[in-house]
Amino acid sequence: MCIASRTPDQVTLLSSLPRPAAWTGPWVPLPTDTADDPLDPTAGGRLHWVPLHHPGHRERMGIIAQWIRRESPSLFVSDVSVEAAALARLMGVPVVVAAMRGDRKDPAHRLGYDLADALLAPWPHTVPEPGWPAHWHAKTVHTGSISRYDGRPRPTADAAPATKEVAVMLGAGGTHLTEDHLREAQRATPDWTWTVLGGRAPGNRARGGPAAPAGAPNAPGRGTPASGGGTAGRSTPDGASPSAWLEDPWPVLCRARVVVTHAGQNAVAECAAAHAPTVVIPEDRPHGEQHATARALRTAGLATVRDSWPDAGEWPALLTEAAARPDRWDQWSHGDGADRAARLLTDLAARPTRRTACVPR
Repeated sequence: MCIASRTPDQVTLLSSLPRPAAWTGPWVPLPTDTADDPLDPTAGGRLHWVPLHHPGHRERMGIIAQWIRRESPSLFVSDVSVEAAALARLMGVPVVVAAMRGDRKDPAHRLGYDLADALLAPWPHTVPEPGWPAHWHAKTVHTGSISRYDGRPRPTADAAPATKEVAVMLGAGGTHLTEDHLREAQRATPDWTWTVLGGRAPGNRARGGPAAPAGAPNAPGRGTPASGGGTAGRSTPDGASPSAWLEDPWPVLCRARVVVTHAGQNAVAECAAAHAPTVVIPEDRPHGEQHATARALRTAGLATVRDSWPDAGEWPALLTEAAARPDRWDQWSHGDGADRAARLLTDLAARPTRRTACVPR
């Protein structure tokens, strides 16, 4: 939505997620198409999700097709669905696909990236994704990271904090961390206070913020607990973190001496917006997306990167190293990523109808 709000065109969102209260534009609800035991969901490895005889999937694609036929959009934006992008292109609509890091050379991604009129990459051109074919690079627009916090002033602190604080951002897509991992790290760093955002913190019941769909990456509510609220807990001497609901994690990200996060695009974008010294520990995701992002951050020298959760004894030196790292986040976040993305969509949709569709998975 942060991109859609910056384009003068009418934007319609199509999604199976709940309609966010902040969205006032056209909205097309889609049925879910999940299945526990799908039949040939990849069409022999050529696509990602086309389960046979699935009524929800058939209805979903039918609604998208009917909407395209009725509205004749100038442009169709798909954040992850190769199938939705292919459907739009088959119906003669120009397509923008949100690019993702990692190995995208499987047949389905090749189809989606090949047929796209443009690839929208929410990272800087100075750290391109290696191994892409030349024709993908030629049509890629690098916006830099996109965060709802871009341009937001930092809170004014009344006084310097009495203790050094670590903020841990847990991903909504699952984590390999256990309560013991966090407790051991806390106990190994008694001069640091630990605050846990999102997911399950020690002593917390997991509570997720509202998921707000949008047609481009790094939309509010997608992929990071720092978007749209999250669970927060301040560590106590025994390593437990009492449950608390935090509607706006921005002050925590700004005051923390170090942020520890996974390598999801949204989480990294929020750390960049806050100019926070950051330890990045990638989670396992399809196509190695987070590990690819972590490699890019390591190559650019923007964050302290570890490939897996460190042993407890490593944390004192690791936090010291991260806190001392010079702030180079301006290389990752230009502060106007959403504006750059909106300009791309506006330019590509420059037709008399000027209607644009954004379809998240």
